Amino acid sequence: MGFAEFILYPVYVALFYFLFSARRKNYNDPVLEFYHKQGFWIKALAVLPFTLFNTLLSPGDSFGLYYTEGTNIFHLILKDASNIKWLYLPGPEFDQSLLKNSLNLGYFRAENNYMVARVVAMLSFVTFGKYLITNLFFSMIAFSGVWRLYRFFYEQYPHLHKQFAIAILYLPTFVFWSSGILKDPLCISSMGWITYALYEVFYKKKDLLKNLIILTLFGFLLAVLKIYILIAYVPFFFLYLILKNVNLVRNSLLKWGLGLVLISGTVFAGQQVMNSFEQELGSYAAEGITEQIGKTRSSYRDKAAPGGGDSNFSLGVEFDGSLTSLLKMAPAAIIATFYRPFIWESRKISTLLSSFESMFIMLFTLYVLLKAGPVRSFNALRKDPVVLYCVLFSLLFGLFVGATTPNFGSLVRYKIPCMPFYLIALFLIQDRTRRIKNNPAVGGAA
Repeated sequence: MGFAEFILYPVYVALFYFLFSARRKNYNDPVLEFYHKQGFWIKALAVLPFTLFNTLLSPGDSFGLYYTEGTNIFHLILKDASNIKWLYLPGPEFDQSLLKNSLNLGYFRAENNYMVARVVAMLSFVTFGKYLITNLFFSMIAFSGVWRLYRFFYEQYPHLHKQFAIAILYLPTFVFWSSGILKDPLCISSMGWITYALYEVFYKKKDLLKNLIILTLFGFLLAVLKIYILIAYVPFFFLYLILKNVNLVRNSLLKWGLGLVLISGTVFAGQQVMNSFEQELGSYAAEGITEQIGKTRSSYRDKAAPGGGDSNFSLGVEFDGSLTSLLKMAPAAIIATFYRPFIWESRKISTLLSSFESMFIMLFTLYVLLKAGPVRSFNALRKDPVVLYCVLFSLLFGLFVGATTPNFGSLVRYKIPCMPFYLIALFLIQDRTRRIKNNPAVGGAA
């Protein structure tokens, strides 16, 4: 990474600033203008520590795999225009002899790895193949989807704009790991755009063609990168849309029917998420899902970077491959996702910073649940479709991330798609509790 990149960086930031500020002029709401501007600067500046971290402190896939091989494809195209085929051919068909670094041999057999390198190669035509500038583009792609997510929740509860900003725009690990060349920024962006498009089509019922294009584009991208996110997220968002469109909660018969459908859908979604995790981590055996969890964790340990063994952890629960054992493991897995690493478990700067965030989230969870109590917390789930979908998605996703990821360094990245939803659920429960205390009639509202 050369000095020229730091000269180009403010130029590209200025270009993005004018692009987003032109968009901001369409807002009539000063609250949205304020947070859009803040969100932009947070994402633009987060690129700097992300770049330094991945080049100086902890070189990994961002620089060593995706950037190195993505810019390599870019240079191959510059040398010979026929190499443009590598932008649309599947990853497994890539000629391994053309790799820039022989240590990356085999990684492009996974299409999700190749997709990130492909995006880097395409962006390199406007970033001149500079790492810092390409990170900026990834960060801005992420911001476009993150902002859609913020606007969705803000539209439901405009009085909670500060809380949503904390959960979506300010959350440190969420911001950091979506600010450069990784799968995560593209996945986060896709989630935001999918949420926006589904809401526009199925609730607002407008701009059908435009939103179908958005759904096709970002649905495909997310399916290629991390299909388990798509499978875990979309069913629960559809549940929210159903409850939003039809007042089912007043009809006990439909309520019980919906409950049975939900349970079945949750089991199915969980199985598909687990299968997707297994495939991503290289486990293709035909045994049952629960029998594969232990193998998946071992497989991941085998793939851990050299020197990363001190970041491995145990759930402290014996797993024998049965569904009962998985249920016993569930609390430990969910706790690992949302509250670990604990401060005393951190061995690296990245996990230490994450541990402070996890400690805050754990304390905030206890505060909210103790204030609300079990009855009010359950009523929030029962009566607020947003709380229901946020809780179900975050807990299901958290379960399988915690159950399959035995390394803190990877855990802090893998869990970020569900963290904003978990915090938003807490903020909504807290808000409902506060409103009930001020006006008890709120508690009986559907």
